[in-house]
Amino acid sequence: MTADQPPGIPPLASLTSRFLARVIDTVVLLAIDLLLSTAVAGVSNPGDFSYNQDVLLSALVFVLYFAYEGAMISARGQTLGMMARKIRVVRLADGAVPDRAGWTRAAVYALPGALFSIGIGPLYWIVNALWCTWDRPYRQCLHDKAAKTVVVTAR
Repeated sequence: MTADQPPGIPPLASLTSRFLARVIDTVVLLAIDLLLSTAVAGVSNPGDFSYNQDVLLSALVFVLYFAYEGAMISARGQTLGMMARKIRVVRLADGAVPDRAGWTRAAVYALPGALFSIGIGPLYWIVNALWCTWDRPYRQCLHDKAAKTVVVTAR
């Protein structure tokens, strides 16, 4: 066990694996967003939205990301991207699947997207995503800290 590893749980996931898992999850959700935006707008070009449709669909995407991440993390500790990268989220205290803490983690990650409309959302996400690069000893992002979780290698 290294100094950066919580006692009694698998080794922490690499920052590269975490990043690539998030990219995979984002691609999955962008595909769903594209399907939804096409269905809701009833147009073949999602760029043809009115401002109100755009705001509504943006809100729907953030809620969808929250639901996706919350349901997957609370049930099994992994999203599709995490499964592909062989990493998972566990409670820091005992290494168990996060259950309710998965919803807290998802809320702190996804719901600040609503702040996009006033320009704070992107800054928050950048700070949140980069937090794990300097956080010690557990390399937690802000959403991990809020939920008291860590990202580890899957067994």
